[in-house]
Amino acid sequence: MKTEGKMITILLADDDPDDRKLTQDAFAENRLVNVLHCVEDGEELLEYLRRQGRYSDQKNSPLPGLILLDLNMPRKDGREALKEIKADPELRRIPIVVLTTSKAEEDILRTYDLGVNSYVTKPVTFKSLVELIKVLGRYWFEVVELPPGEG
Repeated sequence: MKTEGKMITILLADDDPDDRKLTQDAFAENRLVNVLHCVEDGEELLEYLRRQGRYSDQKNSPLPGLILLDLNMPRKDGREALKEIKADPELRRIPIVVLTTSKAEEDILRTYDLGVNSYVTKPVTFKSLVELIKVLGRYWFEVVELPPGEG
């Protein structure tokens, strides 16, 4: 997932350690060398994006060029975090792809109303996840023009 030779940092917000590991493995399977940072809930996601606490060092916590967001997380769920991100003028341009198990029409409509860029249901098999990551990589970093300065 490169754009014109520039590495894009990807931030995965998911509370399930197995899902985080599978996503990391899917990146490796696709030979994607992007930096993939992980956070476990919406509170931690916002701390990362706002460079608070342990994320205050910009070298170790660069702003992402893409956020992969699970909806169902503890403390602050993905819907609440999405709302805050899209309301923040400094963060709202970061593309967000919801990657969740929910197929509920209410979740789909609400997240698009809040400004999500894409909504994807998590695949059931690892093979399908590998293919999904491959397609996401092509679309977001070969086809789409991303806002400058993300990264």
